[in-house]
Amino acid sequence: MRNIFIVVFGIISFSFLSSACSSKVDLKNVNLENWKEDRDGCSGLRMQELEAFREVKNDLLGKDNQSIIKTFGRPDKVELTDRSQSFFIYFIDPAPSCTNFDASAEQPMKVMLRMNAYSRVSEVVISRLDP
Repeated sequence: MRNIFIVVFGIISFSFLSSACSSKVDLKNVNLENWKEDRDGCSGLRMQELEAFREVKNDLLGKDNQSIIKTFGRPDKVELTDRSQSFFIYFIDPAPSCTNFDASAEQPMKVMLRMNAYSRVSEVVISRLDP
């Protein structure tokens, strides 16, 4: 009886741990190395990936926050909102923290991933507006 309990407990633990692990999201034509190297959009490498990103942005819906971080790297900015939601923001154009930021130009282009209360992507927006 004790051995059966140990085997069942082991199977349940293994299945829980294997489902809890997050992996990178497979984005077909997006060069993720360029994306990660272009912190705050300062180098313009993310702008080169924008059209490829537009094609696959809906593939991100439902993915958890750890998968997003493993795929794109740490967000440039995180904004917390009401109802336990947050936005992961990745700048496409140079952010205000960049030396080549043009303060007289319009707001920088950015990708905003809305994370719901369960830390899953519920919306992907490419815009110059703030969330």
